Amino acid sequence: MIDKNFWRGKRVFLTGHTGFKGSWLSLWLSSLGVIVRGYSLDPPTTPSLFTEIGITDVVDSTIGDIRDLERIKASMLDFAPDIVIHMAAQALVRYSYEFPIETYEVNVMGTINVLEAARNCPCVKAIVNITTDKCYENDGRREGYREDDQMGGHDPYSSSKGCAELVTSAYRRSFLNTQDIGLASVRAGNVIGGGDWASDRLIPDILRSFENKKSVLIRNPESTRPWQHVLEPLSGYMMLVQKLYTDPTVFSQGWNFGPSHKDIRSVKWILDKMIDKWGHAEWEADKGANPHEAGYLKLDILKAKEELNWTPRWNLDRALDFIIEWHKLYLSGADMQKVSLDQIALYQNG
Repeated sequence: MIDKNFWRGKRVFLTGHTGFKGSWLSLWLSSLGVIVRGYSLDPPTTPSLFTEIGITDVVDSTIGDIRDLERIKASMLDFAPDIVIHMAAQALVRYSYEFPIETYEVNVMGTINVLEAARNCPCVKAIVNITTDKCYENDGRREGYREDDQMGGHDPYSSSKGCAELVTSAYRRSFLNTQDIGLASVRAGNVIGGGDWASDRLIPDILRSFENKKSVLIRNPESTRPWQHVLEPLSGYMMLVQKLYTDPTVFSQGWNFGPSHKDIRSVKWILDKMIDKWGHAEWEADKGANPHEAGYLKLDILKAKEELNWTPRWNLDRALDFIIEWHKLYLSGADMQKVSLDQIALYQNG
């Protein structure tokens, strides 16, 4: 469970706070009394969750590039955090085919810069690097990937995140173990939730089509992914930090946070459910040329269940309900910071 007493008054340096996951985490941490400094590029979309839920009202927001080592060093030293959570990334598979150099610069060198800054910051006690379920070498297996499976990746995005995992391991063994600083990496499934306006991502694409009364174009309707509401992995990251902070030797490892087996569903299953929940809508297969993407992906989450006492709380059907609710309230002009805080409170209360 989330320990409110642990978090109250902690200082967290969060990269990627302007993104989808980063905005949700910023709001959640601030609601627990955490002092947050965010460091990131400008919000990646318009509209953005960052703007719609007023993150600048609740965190100290710095707009900066993680590829700028000296700037991130200066910002971290000035803030003097207890905890560093590295979430900034180039996170889209298809974008990585078009811009591979940028993808590697951000996801590999950006990670190195964050770890360099953190290991030279005397107050830091725990660091969590967020990578992805796609960091594993996907061999098409039907069973879940475990934390000690081989890193890899067919596309530049997946490969860059596999590289970021290797960087994390090297920094842990070469530097941070001897400094008594906990360093863990975390791999989550396909994260969904209200307020995601990213291009080329399934749920935002579906909602845009619903909103504009257009047929949804679907690339790979039979592709299967470990879908989970954004609050699920975020809760896991926070529970890991609690352990990592007090026992870095034991918890400085890689960790998977994914859904229960029954929520590993196909794209078509998601689409049919959302059409049913939204009302009348249609979809069609995208016949255009599409780059390679893995057809099946599943995470083994036994370690997080047994060693962190973390387990998914919301099944996929309920997660989709909350997404539809969030988006319809947004369209109605509701106070989205309050709506988002209400969903966080519902999640925390089970």
